[in-house]
Amino acid sequence: MRILLIEDDQTLGSAIQEEIGAEGHAVDWMTLLGDAEVCVLGTAYDLILLDLMLPDGKGLDFLRQRRRAGDHCAVIILTARDQISERIEGLNAGADDYLVKPFDLAELRARIAAVARRYAGDPNPLFKLGELEIDLAAKMVLRDQVPIDLTAREWRLFEALLRRPSNILSKAQLEEHVYNLEAEYDSNTIEVHVSRLRKKLGPGVIDTVRGLGYRLVRS
Repeated sequence: MRILLIEDDQTLGSAIQEEIGAEGHAVDWMTLLGDAEVCVLGTAYDLILLDLMLPDGKGLDFLRQRRRAGDHCAVIILTARDQISERIEGLNAGADDYLVKPFDLAELRARIAAVARRYAGDPNPLFKLGELEIDLAAKMVLRDQVPIDLTAREWRLFEALLRRPSNILSKAQLEEHVYNLEAEYDSNTIEVHVSRLRKKLGPGVIDTVRGLGYRLVRS
């Protein structure tokens, strides 16, 4: 997934970015709400991890503004505030989940996976695609019970297609899911990843729609 992390604590922010980046997600980390606002205007995020107290404003104001603008991106609040009234306020403002600091990074990974499944419309992370068995939570693909080894970026690309099975995703849309803002890549990188995925997954999984992009082959 493409994730926006809004957190001003350098130690925590760095740990979260490293942890969920290692899980295969593309993570943009911002420490100011002003920078985060620029990000959401130019990038389609799957999830926002939002601290409530930032140096230039309140996370809840940012969340309310996004919801008023019609942004339905999933949001998990990360905060040191643990009063029930504040949790209710955050959820009423449009948050999908609420995690109180300090928290275990393993719990954050589980919360991210749960929210992602809800937004994908399928609470079950296990499903089949032709001869493939896919576990979204474990980020695993198997054929005949044998795991298929995918790189983190190959998984991000495949996951983007899996979560939008009826849609054609353009090269630019896939680049947004595969790379964070700091990444450097060549203009043909998506084509290279698709070619490698086809070799690993089989020829009947990803279809090229000439001039438009790529989509899953529905079996």
